[in-house]
Amino acid sequence: MRGLPRTLRLASARRDVFLFSGALAIVAVHAAVDSFIAPEPGTGADDHLLRGLTTFGVLTLAAAGYPRLPAGGRAALSAVFGLLALEGAGLAIADARAVGARGEDWSGFLLIPVGLALLASAGLLLWRSRKPGRLRYLRRAGIAAVAVLAVYWLVIPVAMGVLATHRPRADVAPADLGRPYEEVTIRTSDGLDLAAWYVPSRNGAAVISYPTRQGKLPQARMLARRGYGVLLLDARGYDGSEGDPNVFGWAGSEDIDAAVAWLQARPGVADSRIGGIGFSVGGEMMVQAAASNPGLRAVVSEGAGVRSAREHLLRGPRGWFSVPNSALQTAAVAVMSGTAPPPSLTDLLPRIAPRPLLLIYAGRGGGGEELTPEYYEAAAAPKVLWKIDDAGHVGGFEARPEEYERRVVHFFNRALLGAE
Repeated sequence: MRGLPRTLRLASARRDVFLFSGALAIVAVHAAVDSFIAPEPGTGADDHLLRGLTTFGVLTLAAAGYPRLPAGGRAALSAVFGLLALEGAGLAIADARAVGARGEDWSGFLLIPVGLALLASAGLLLWRSRKPGRLRYLRRAGIAAVAVLAVYWLVIPVAMGVLATHRPRADVAPADLGRPYEEVTIRTSDGLDLAAWYVPSRNGAAVISYPTRQGKLPQARMLARRGYGVLLLDARGYDGSEGDPNVFGWAGSEDIDAAVAWLQARPGVADSRIGGIGFSVGGEMMVQAAASNPGLRAVVSEGAGVRSAREHLLRGPRGWFSVPNSALQTAAVAVMSGTAPPPSLTDLLPRIAPRPLLLIYAGRGGGGEELTPEYYEAAAAPKVLWKIDDAGHVGGFEARPEEYERRVVHFFNRALLGAE
């Protein structure tokens, strides 16, 4: 803005400040609706104090500091909040399309113009503040490099924290499980109602499938066909269950504990014949639940990966570049969920023995799945490791259906039925 008269520059700056402050006020309204006015079913305002107060604090600091920043700093701040606003709008749209608009979705729709206005403001500020000179291209390249690092280390972790704790629900339709099933509700120790389907057992044993009812229907049919009772459970905050979602599943072990207790009271299921099969985050939560719940007699964990900074540290020097990213993401998830990060999987796995464990991972997986051999080393016997080279993440059944059924059914037959 060097070429503009001083009065015009001041007027333009005041407009920028007014736009930014107004945009953040709308974001604050959405945060209030999300945390306190229309929280997820089964939760209340007191469950979101940390999230709500932290969000208000960050917005207040940003609004107060914005006028004191140079044009480049104001542009960066506008861009960051613009991207996060559009993420919030996208989550509201996805949730509304899946299950209909609810509570915070309506205020989330307001974030669309907010995000676009903030990004447009950022672009104008950068354009007006550009500097001439022989080194301008080198300077701009340096700024671009810093911006890329800032996005990777700062923006993406916070965005992941928001996504992890605001996962859109899905509409669950009736499914074909090969045998008749019951729609049941399971109550957790902290007072949440979880949606589940149960195929009654014909062999005295039952297996919990986690973290969604509809996620892995072929595996459920496979077990039901072999006579097992199958309890397919929606994790807290997922689809038909109450509570706040967390795609890293930090509180999911309480869901599995409730499922074990429900099956122990079920006619036709012996206490010593309850197993679990978990996929991705569900596999991680099966490990965590089994580490403290002896009622879970056998565990199949497929696709377990990274869920906090603790697992990232297992990568050693090759993971150092991602440490700032993973640390901030863990902190963001903790603040947004109000839940402390769980122990490392390597600390939990040894506690499962002497109950048997089967770890499955894909050769073409992701999300930290390549750490499964280290998880296997941390576990105590009896344990089995199976790598499926041609499978994608939690795609073992699709890649090798016959071998998958043979291995998994044999594992449960030995662990729960005493068969050889």
